[in-house]
Amino acid sequence: MTHIGIIIGSTRPGRNGEQVAKWVLQHAEQRTDATFELVDLKDFPLPHLDEPMPPMLQQYQHDHTKAWSAKIAGFDGFVMITPEYNHSTSGVLKNAIDYLFAEWNNKAVGFVSYGSVGGARAVEHLRLVAGELKLADVRTSVSLSMFTEFTNFTEFHPSEYQAATLSTMFDELVAWSSALAPLRDRQLTSQQA
Repeated sequence: MTHIGIIIGSTRPGRNGEQVAKWVLQHAEQRTDATFELVDLKDFPLPHLDEPMPPMLQQYQHDHTKAWSAKIAGFDGFVMITPEYNHSTSGVLKNAIDYLFAEWNNKAVGFVSYGSVGGARAVEHLRLVAGELKLADVRTSVSLSMFTEFTNFTEFHPSEYQAATLSTMFDELVAWSSALAPLRDRQLTSQQA
């Protein structure tokens, strides 16, 4: 069965991403077409990229990289929960993405973002990064405004219509993750040869 990782893309104290991720997981667990797992970047404390070799070579020297690689390699697709900082995603999420290459290839990704304009600019940035990593980004994304979806900018109370958008994103994400399975199988076979 398709296995999707829900990545919490913030490690900031008092972050809103954890509330958002739990809401995403709650809706995901109602589905029967895939399994879902939270991946908290707080559990993978990656320093600024410190591998001497390019990620494309998969010649990892550090245990933290090997653990991150093993976690990401086990998924068929991803939901990235991202805040918007200065018209982009968080540094910690971008750093975590940059650590790897092949582990992202031929998988699908959907985005759930939050910020003053719903995190839309962070998602636009991540879509460019996804293309370089051979991650197929699905069209539908969930954009959560800090003004309308959070009380006092801290307590998450999503509008009902957001659940429908999330469901559409999941539909696209599972379909694309499943459709890309033959490419992942071919990639795995060529790596083992």
